[in-house]
Order: sequence, then C-alpha cells, then structure tokens
Amino acid sequence: MTVLDPDTKTDWVADLEEEATDDMPLSTRLSIADTLTLGNATCGFMAVYFTTTGVLVPHLMGQTDGGMTRHSAATAVMLMLLASVFDLFDGLVARKLRSSAMGAELDNLSDLISFGLAPAYFVVVWGMVADDGHQHVSAVAAIVVVLAVVLRLARFSCTTVRDGVFQGMPSPMGALTIVSATLLQLPFLPTLAIIIGVAWLMVSRVEYPKPRGRLAIVTLCWIFISMGCLASWAADFPGAQLLLQTGAALQVVAAAVIPLFATFRRVNMIRDNRREARAGQLP
Repeated sequence: MTVLDPDTKTDWVADLEEEATDDMPLSTRLSIADTLTLGNATCGFMAVYFTTTGVLVPHLMGQTDGGMTRHSAATAVMLMLLASVFDLFDGLVARKLRSSAMGAELDNLSDLISFGLAPAYFVVVWGMVADDGHQHVSAVAAIVVVLAVVLRLARFSCTTVRDGVFQGMPSPMGALTIVSATLLQLPFLPTLAIIIGVAWLMVSRVEYPKPRGRLAIVTLCWIFISMGCLASWAADFPGAQLLLQTGAALQVVAAAVIPLFATFRRVNMIRDNRREARAGQLP
C-alpha cells in the first residue's frame, strides 16, 4: 500500500480539488448585494422581535407603559423602513457589481420576512391591542397579507413585464402602507378595508414605476423622513403624533394615487397609438 505525502499530491488529485473550488463560488459565495439582502431579512426579524417584546407581551401582562409601547412600535416600523432601504440598494449594487446565483432566491425569501411576515404580524398585534380591535378578524387579514406577498413574489419570479414597471404594488410599499394604516388609528373597519385593499393591489396587474434615478432618490428621502417622524413620535416630542399621522396618511394616499396616474398614463398611451394607427391607414 502506497502512502502519499500531503505535500506531494499527485496531479490528478490536485486537478480534482481545483475543479471543485472552481465550481463552489457560483452557488455558495455571497456577493455584496447578497449581504445587503441578508440585512433586509435581519431587519424583518428584528421588527417581529420588537413588536412581540415591546407591544404584545406588555399588553398580555397588563402593563400600560405607553412610552415603552410607543418606542417599540416605532422601532419595529423603522426596521421595516430600513429593510426597504436594503432592498432598494441590493438591486442597485447587483446591477453595478456582480450578483451570486443565490441572489434572486435570497431576495424573495428576505422580502417575505420583512414585507410579508413582519407587517402581517404587526396587523395581528394591532388587532389584539387596539381598543376596538377584533383579534380573529385581524388574524384573517394578516393571512391575506402574507398570501398576497407570497403570490406576488412567486409571480415576480416567473413572469416578465415591460421594463421600468412592477406589476402590482411592490411588497415594500405594500408593507409600509399597511403599517401606516394601523398607525393612523382609524376605526377598525376602515383600517381593515385599507389592509385588504393593499393586499389586493399587491396581486393586481396595476403597474407601479420602479424606483430608479430620481424616483429612487425621492423614495430614499421619503424613507428617511418617515424614520424622523417615527423617532420624534417615539420620543414624544410636541406635535409628533400629528406629524406621524400626517406622514402615514400621505403614505396611504400615495399608494392609491400612484397607480391611478400610471393607469391614466397607460390609457393615454393606448389612445395615442390607436390615433397614430388610424392616421397611418388614411389615404
């Protein structure tokens, strides 16, 4: 029996090891964009954590520290906002640099946590702690939200649409709109209607513009402004409650108005194309 010295391997063993190492990076090495995507997933999980420890548990234990609850709720929402920042930048970085073979799958799984599970869980807790809430109804609404995000992400993975638009409301925007609806502190039924409406928009064929160029800058600025509003609300600054509700209302209105403008623009484009086609048929 021949024993080979590890330092003097035969050529065929070295070739096998080199071939194995060449194959590994295609599927296992994380890119910079993947790291941002994992940051997205981490923020989503931590949003669930703060919603549980700072809002749900004190409510179940009969503790009425409004400041602590307000701070935890604001932290949970800010983490969802930070997750949307990671989601915005991982796509930009992936386009500029390289992305791994796992990039698309990691993105979908992270989005499901941050923009599916986290807001749906927030809705469940809202139904439990709100004065006029209904726990079982809010749980059903949360299931609708999760299923809408799952269907949207699955459809996004297997269909193609024209460049520059999303088909259906993007899940980050849907999550932030759902949370904004609960922060408005409207009566239970109107809030429930907004939540179900957002879930429908996420699986609809209504087109939303992709945040690129100036729109990406506007989106980023809006996210940081929202974080500032939440921070001031958590610190109980004078007028912070009104400021927060104003920002939440603008988020809900924007979610409804943007598809209206997109639909109106698409209808006008179709009409212009038909007019040009008719004009071309005239002698």
